[in-house]
Amino acid sequence: MSQRRKLQGYDFYQTVLKNAKYFLAPMVDQSEYAWRILSRRYGAQVCYTPMIHAKMFCDEKNRHYQSEVWSTGINDRPLIVQFCANDPETLLKAALKIQDQCDAVDLNLGCPQHIARRGHYGAFLQDEWDLIYKLINILHENLSVPVTAKIRVFPEVEKTIKYAKMIESAGAQLLTVHGRIRDQKGHDSALADWEQISQVKKVLNIPVIANGNILYFEDIERCISMTGVDGVMSAEGSLYNPAIFSGSNLPVWQLASEYLDICRTVPTKLGYIRGHLFKIYRPALPFHVDLREQLAKVTTFEEICAISDELQSRLMKTAEASSYVYDNKVENDENGYKIFPHWICQPYIRSPALGNLNSKEKIENR
Repeated sequence: MSQRRKLQGYDFYQTVLKNAKYFLAPMVDQSEYAWRILSRRYGAQVCYTPMIHAKMFCDEKNRHYQSEVWSTGINDRPLIVQFCANDPETLLKAALKIQDQCDAVDLNLGCPQHIARRGHYGAFLQDEWDLIYKLINILHENLSVPVTAKIRVFPEVEKTIKYAKMIESAGAQLLTVHGRIRDQKGHDSALADWEQISQVKKVLNIPVIANGNILYFEDIERCISMTGVDGVMSAEGSLYNPAIFSGSNLPVWQLASEYLDICRTVPTKLGYIRGHLFKIYRPALPFHVDLREQLAKVTTFEEICAISDELQSRLMKTAEASSYVYDNKVENDENGYKIFPHWICQPYIRSPALGNLNSKEKIENR
C-alpha cells in the first residue's frame, strides 16, 4: 500500500468528496464516462462507474471488457469505482489496477438481478457476512484509497443495523444504503424504506448515503431531512432526468443533444447511447412511434443522431404551439406527482409499486 496517509471516514468525505450531497449511482451500462460528464454539468458532485466484474477485469485475455467498462478523464473526479466480486484476492487484484485513477473503490452488495444470483455477487452475498468482511477488509488493508460499499436492507431493521455495523468494522469508510430489500426490483420495487436508512445513519460513525425514492430535486432535501444522511444517490431518477441534481426539468432534446455531443469526442458503446436516449425521450416516444421503432434498429452513431435531430424538430414545433411556460410552478396530479408536457424530462412513475398506498401516503413517503 502507498505510504501516503489514507483519509478515512469523515476526513475522506470532507477533504476528497468535498461534503458532497449529490451522488450519481453506479449503473451497469449506464453510468459510463460520457454520462458522468453530462451528470456533472448538471450538479452531480460524486460519480460512480458502472459495476465492474472483478474476475473479468483481471483477465488479461479479455482486454475488450476492460476497455468497455473502464474509461475516465482528468475532470472525472471525485470518482468511485465499483466492483462486484466473491473472491477477496481477485477483488484486490482488480482494484489495484485502477486505484491511482479514482478516489475510492466500492463493493457492490446491492445488485438484485438474476445475473447476480447466478454469478454469486451483489445482494446475493447478503447472508455471507464472513466473506463480505474479508472482501472489504482486504481492500481496506491494501489499497491507497478508501473502500466503500453499497447495500440493500433486510426486512428486519435490527438485522440491517448489525449488517451495516459489520461492514463499517471491516473497514468501509462510506456506506450507501438502498432502502429496499433484495426481492424488490423493477416493477415490484415498491417504496424504499427511509426509516431503515435513518436507523443505520444513527449508529454508524462513517458517512451514510441514501438511495431510493428520488423522483424530483425536492426529494433530495426531503430525504436528508427525514433520515439525517450525509448525501443522496440517484440512479433511475437521473437516467430520465440527467439534470435532476440541478433542480431543473429541461426539454428532452436539450439533454439528448448535449449527451450526443459528448459522445462525439468520448468513445461510447452504441448500446449505451441508445439506452440513454430511450430513457431521456421516454415521455415523448409514444407520440412518435415511427421514430421509436427506428431508434430500436439503428446500427450507427450517425443514424442515432439523425433520429434525435428529427425528434427534436418535431417536439420543438409542438412546444412552440403550446401555451406551456415552465416557471417552476408545476401542477400535481391526484397522486401528488408533477404534471409535465411530454417534451420535458420527467421521472418514470412506477405506479404499481404504490398501489396499496393512498395519495397522502404517496406524497409523504415518495
